Amino acid sequence: MRSVPVSVDYDIAVVGSGFAGSLFAMIAHRMGKSVILLERGKHPRFAIGESTTPLSNLLLEELATRYDLPNLLPLCKWGTWRQTYPELVCGLKRGFTFYHHQPGREPQRDDQLLVAASPRDAIADTHWYRADVDGFFVGEAQRAGVDYRDQVCLHTARERDDGITIEGERLAITARFVVDATGPRGFLHRALSLSELPLPDMPATEAFYTHFTGVQRLDEIDDPPYPVDDAAVHHIFDGGWIWVLRFANGITSAGVAASFGLGEGESAWRGLLDRFPGIRRQFASAEAAMPFVHAPRLSFRSGAIAGRRWALLPSAAGFVDPLLSTGFPLTLLGVERLARIMERGWESAALATYARQTEDELLATSRLIGAMYATMDNFPLFVSLSLLYFAAASFSETARRLGKPHLANSFLLHDNPRFQMRPILERARMVRNQAESRALSDEIRRFIEPFNVAGLGDPERRNWYPADAGDMLLAAQKLGASRDDVARVLDRCGFHAAG
Repeated sequence: MRSVPVSVDYDIAVVGSGFAGSLFAMIAHRMGKSVILLERGKHPRFAIGESTTPLSNLLLEELATRYDLPNLLPLCKWGTWRQTYPELVCGLKRGFTFYHHQPGREPQRDDQLLVAASPRDAIADTHWYRADVDGFFVGEAQRAGVDYRDQVCLHTARERDDGITIEGERLAITARFVVDATGPRGFLHRALSLSELPLPDMPATEAFYTHFTGVQRLDEIDDPPYPVDDAAVHHIFDGGWIWVLRFANGITSAGVAASFGLGEGESAWRGLLDRFPGIRRQFASAEAAMPFVHAPRLSFRSGAIAGRRWALLPSAAGFVDPLLSTGFPLTLLGVERLARIMERGWESAALATYARQTEDELLATSRLIGAMYATMDNFPLFVSLSLLYFAAASFSETARRLGKPHLANSFLLHDNPRFQMRPILERARMVRNQAESRALSDEIRRFIEPFNVAGLGDPERRNWYPADAGDMLLAAQKLGASRDDVARVLDRCGFHAAG
C-alpha cells in the first residue's frame, strides 16, 4: 500500500472498490473530477457471487455508453464477455429456475418455475465471479486515471461547510463529496453514527454461504425453455431457500437464506440438505472450497441515505435478500442517479430526491420479497407473487430499450399508480386456504396484464416461460409502440441473430 499524504484534497472520494464503487469512480473521473478510490482490503478477494438480469445489463450498457467506458460494454452479454475477456470468470445465466421442496420428497413437475431471460447463450445474462470481476473494475478505474489506494483503514468522517474529511491510519483526506460503496453497515453508516431501521413486512433472516466444487447438474428435465442449471437456481422450502450459481471455472456459489435458525458451518449445511433429497443429490459430491460465511442479520436499512456532502449507494443504503437478484439493478439505478446529480453540482434538493427514491425502492423490494417468504409453503401463490417481479422487470427493460424510460422510472414500477402491489402483498399474507390462494393468483394475473410483455401467467405453459419474441410483439401497444418498433428493438439487442 502506498502511504497517503495528510490533507490531500479531491473533488470526489469513493469508499469501497467493489464493482459499483469503481464504476462510480470511473464516471466521476470521466466528468473531469479529481477522484480517489479507497479500499479496506486488497484484490482479489472473496465476495458472494451475484447474477445480472436483462435490466441490470441494460443499465450497465447505458452507463458505459453515456460516460465513454467502452471496456465495460462486453460485460453486458455472456457471448461478448467470453469472446473479449475469456480469462475473466463468469457463469452462464439463461434465466431463473425455481424448485419447491418438501421434506423427504423429490420435486415434481408442478413444483417448478422456469423463467427464461434470453433466447440463446450469446445474449444471456451472467453470474459474476466477484474475485475476478471486482478486480477488473478496479483495474479499469486505475487505467482511467483514478487514484486508487488499498489496505486503508478509515475511522472517522467529519462534515465541513466546503467538504467532508475522512481520516484513518496515516491518512486524512478532504473531498467535496464522499460516496459510500462499502455495503450494509459500512463506513459512513458507522462513522456518522447513522441509525438502522427495520424493513417492513420482511422477516428477520440469516444466511450462510460459500463456494463449492463438485456440485452436480440437475439437467433431468425434458425440453425445458433453457438448460435448468444455466440459471440462477432457487431451491425453495418453507421459510427459506438455497441458491446455486455456477461459474465456468468449476466453482459454484451456493448458500441458504432463511427466517428460522440455521446454525453455522458445514454440519448445519449437511443437516439442511438431509431434509430435502433433491438438493442433497445435487450436492452429494460437493466440497466447500473455503469456510462458510455466516451472516446472522441479512437484511438492513440505513436510517439516512444522503447528506449535504455525502451519499450511500443503494448497496450501502440497504439490503433485502439475494432472492430475485435485485441487488444489481437497484445499485446501478443508484449509480445512474448519483452521476446525473454530480453533473448538476450536488444540489441539495436532488440529493433528497435520490435518498427518497432509494428508500422507496428498497421498501418496495422488501414488501415483495417478504410476501414471498410468507408463501414459501404455498408454491402456487409464491409463483404468482414472483410474476409481479418478472412483469415489472421485463416491462421496464423493454420500455428503456424503446427509448421510453419515463414509462419505468422506478424499480418494480413502484411509483406507477397502476402498479401498486402493496394491497396484493398484504392479502397474500392472510390467505387461509386453497380457494383464497387461487382467487388471489387469478387477481394477480389480471393485475399484471397491462404490463405483461412476456406471456406470464398463461396456464398452458404450466410455469415454464420461454423468451418468446411473439409475446413482446403482441404486447407492443402496452408500451405505446408499434410491432415494427418492438421488432427493431429485438434486432438491435440480438434476439433474432443466429448462433
